[in-house]
Amino acid sequence: MCIFIRMSLFSSKRFNLLKMAVTAASCLQLATTGPYFSSSCRAVKVGATVIGANSKEASWTKLASVSYISSVQPFRRQNFMSCSVKFNRISTKAMSDSSESKRVPGLPIDLKGKRAFIAGVADDNGYGWAIAKSLAAAGAEILVGTWVPALNIFETSLRRGKFDESRVLPDGSLMQITKMYPLDAVYDSPDDVPEDLKTNKRYAGLSNWTVQEAAESVQQDFGTIDILVHSLANGPEVSKPLLETSRKGYLAAVSASSYSYVSLLKHFLPIMNPGGSSISLTYIASERIIPGYGGGMSSAKAALESDTRVLAFEAGRKHKIRVNTISACPLRSRAAKAIGFIDTMIEYSLANAPLQKELSADEVGNTAAFLASPLASAITGALIYVDNGLNAMGIGLDSPILKDLDIPKDRH
Repeated sequence: MCIFIRMSLFSSKRFNLLKMAVTAASCLQLATTGPYFSSSCRAVKVGATVIGANSKEASWTKLASVSYISSVQPFRRQNFMSCSVKFNRISTKAMSDSSESKRVPGLPIDLKGKRAFIAGVADDNGYGWAIAKSLAAAGAEILVGTWVPALNIFETSLRRGKFDESRVLPDGSLMQITKMYPLDAVYDSPDDVPEDLKTNKRYAGLSNWTVQEAAESVQQDFGTIDILVHSLANGPEVSKPLLETSRKGYLAAVSASSYSYVSLLKHFLPIMNPGGSSISLTYIASERIIPGYGGGMSSAKAALESDTRVLAFEAGRKHKIRVNTISACPLRSRAAKAIGFIDTMIEYSLANAPLQKELSADEVGNTAAFLASPLASAITGALIYVDNGLNAMGIGLDSPILKDLDIPKDRH
């Protein structure tokens, strides 16, 4: 960083001494208190801002190109390489130059060298896919677990380029999925699989698809992972009111949508590197009444959120793994269409959320990338809302009782 210095009552000889001192400095700093020039020629304290310069070959021309100094302050101490120099006044003001700001690296999400396993990716329009893309954009290697009956169609579509448009990353490259694994997270081990499912045509020709076997396959192929994502749920009676939900349907929803996360962590934790991150997806029906989101699914999401806190403690203490969950708005995904009124739910969110826009899947993906990164190293056991603020609302703004209130609306 460079400095422009305006000086009054300043002799040419003293100016040259100052120029030599600054040129010799290997680190230039401006600080707030006690304006002085250090005798070591490594720091200059003048005004109100700290500015660092690390170049050992800084020239006066370079120093003059970035910052401008403009207030008036007397120097109380002077000591320059055994040469005493007196200053009557010096005025300072620092301003960043645009060319310098372009060189600042910022605070990037860097997941290079990390490996992620995302459970529940079967197409290119769900949150699981968006999370995979964001993790890949940050540099992570991507592995996915796909529901067994959907794996063949997913692999074929990917191979034929059907998803190429949605695979494009910010740098123009295509997201690469290193390997896809068959997975049915309802079953922990081969002993849990019923005989009729073993002979089911949709499962024919595939093996090692229970949670235990998937974790063992990943370990055999890659050794370890750093990121685990749970992006799957299923409620066979989701369209039924809770009072009409059968015990079997209720337990099936909890099994597939919440216990599956416990099982995934249980089996993948031993192969996760310390400092890793695990993320799941939940929905506000866990804490608010969402008519139509039935079949025990609201209970399953509540269980998932409760488990997130307990798992954060256990996984953190035993394995130094962080565990968080993201509560997102409804998305027009293929799986969400099973609810039956997904469009209405999205319209409600658009009308009533503080931010009047449709949520993008990429926004959830980017949040997951942050939670998986070192930037979130102290965040665990957290429920992160990514819903345009809908969770903060206490009443629907489209309610007729509010029709006479002057409520701000998005005019764009």
